[in-house]
Amino acid sequence: MDRRQFLQTTAAGLAAAGTGLQPLRALAQGEPIRVGLMAPLTGVIASGGKEMVEGTQFWFEKINYQIAGRKVELIIEDDASNPDTALQKARRLVEQNNVHFLTGNLLANTGLAVANYVKGTGTPYFIPIIAADELTQRGRIPNVIRTAGYSGSAFPRPLADWALKQGYKRIATISQDYTFGHEQCGGFSQVFTEGGGTIVQQFWHPLNTADFSPYLGQIADLKIDAIFVMETGADATRFTQQFNSFGLKGKIPLLGAMNMTDQSVIRTMGAEVEGIISAAHFAEGADIAATKEFVEAYTKKYEKIPSLYGFSMYSGMMWVSRAIEKLGGKVEDKAALLDAVLKTELTDSPLGKPVKLDAYGNPIYDVYIRKVTKRADGKFWNVPVETYPAVSQFWKYDPEAFMKEPAFSRTYQGAKKS
Repeated sequence: MDRRQFLQTTAAGLAAAGTGLQPLRALAQGEPIRVGLMAPLTGVIASGGKEMVEGTQFWFEKINYQIAGRKVELIIEDDASNPDTALQKARRLVEQNNVHFLTGNLLANTGLAVANYVKGTGTPYFIPIIAADELTQRGRIPNVIRTAGYSGSAFPRPLADWALKQGYKRIATISQDYTFGHEQCGGFSQVFTEGGGTIVQQFWHPLNTADFSPYLGQIADLKIDAIFVMETGADATRFTQQFNSFGLKGKIPLLGAMNMTDQSVIRTMGAEVEGIISAAHFAEGADIAATKEFVEAYTKKYEKIPSLYGFSMYSGMMWVSRAIEKLGGKVEDKAALLDAVLKTELTDSPLGKPVKLDAYGNPIYDVYIRKVTKRADGKFWNVPVETYPAVSQFWKYDPEAFMKEPAFSRTYQGAKKS
């Protein structure tokens, strides 16, 4: 019998004898709850990664780094926006730091790498930002849950519906060439073409593209009513600036994926962002008491309006914390933790209304069509102009029928041929 077996047996025997001493597993409750956070702190989307860390810390500071009487130890790793690095860091957090759960990552490819790893370990992995459709659809992994997150193709669908209502018939898309971009454009293209619209052309480019002029030159020559743009980080900044420099602002309406007009992008920009339309579940300029309270507190703390990344990590950790409270802090039971998270309805979210998960571990949200608007102080933020209530990741489709179709990719966009 080794030392651990001896301690387990002895503790169990003493407890049975009425000494009040608990088994080793219960004694573990005296340890801190170890949280492994991965974020891209270097690379093209490092600004978003930094705000992921801020949002996480902002929540844990609010609860004094304690849940159900247990201290919280936050361990942060840089995934460098690289799947191989993300996998290496996830292994370190699980196998060396012995974290009770993982959270974070931003790019879909890093999240998918970590998800495939935890599929084998059973480690709970909570993803407030990783939006890869497959993780809550065809390739669902039971221990991967999208707490306060979103699926990639979900929000562009109401945006496409809104575009049709504006009378737009012909649209081109341009996007970063990776999973999130494929899904965002796919969701938009699917609904837009089903409603009678035409996707005239789709442009794809690598992450960290410096010069968009080859694409903008072609876009300027197309006979289109609007353009749907999926960009994140520095690419979003460069595209918007160059779109304006080409004289296209005001000539071609710009519809953006939610990251296109995120605070991490627009807070350093000027009039070139004004008027861009996007869709998301969070609008920092919403006239909602809970949202205003969160935005004011975050702005006071970090001297900037919160981004989608900060909001998502704050809300995601709030969700998990509420579930852990129900368990009395017993995070060692992975199955119980996952079950508690799935059954938790977040009632005090900064969104100002309850949010719950669907049967596949993905939240159901009211989705705002947002317009970038200038505030009295000269700063820009996203203000709701229309609301689509209770939007499912499957839109209006039957989930089982939907999942029989191929996953969105560069070659499959779900669009009907005109």
